[in-house]
Amino acid sequence: MLYCTKCGTQVNDAAAYCQACGGPQPRGGAIASEDWLQGLSPRTAAMLCYVPFVGWVGSLIFLATQRFRGDGYVRFHTFQGLYMSVFWLLIDIALLPVFGWSVWAVRKALSGSIRLAVLAGWIYMLVKTSNGETVRLPLIGELAERSAAEQGA
Repeated sequence: MLYCTKCGTQVNDAAAYCQACGGPQPRGGAIASEDWLQGLSPRTAAMLCYVPFVGWVGSLIFLATQRFRGDGYVRFHTFQGLYMSVFWLLIDIALLPVFGWSVWAVRKALSGSIRLAVLAGWIYMLVKTSNGETVRLPLIGELAERSAAEQGA
């Protein structure tokens, strides 16, 4: 199906102008309304939510698109991936500045171990999701399950 680039109504393949609004169409007809996520499997979408440091972008895209809106499996992993990213940000923004410069060695050891644990969690979830397993992380998994059920209803 081809749609008008200006108003979004369906137009003929060879139309130079839209019948509804009169807007000019690009050469070769209007833009096809293909879903650019069509070739992406739910398992791959769930995996992309756990890519360290950038998985939150995929999570937001998958939550916003129509393709995965009704898929509970993908929705659960998008929320769990988002919550893991939020946890990472909370460590950087809220927890570490509390220690300040006075206990620099403790701060470095604590921040390094927490960051390593979250990074290992991301990689663990990436591997488990690639195998088709659903792992509910403590606290975050329950929140993700509730969010996916609430938003999907």
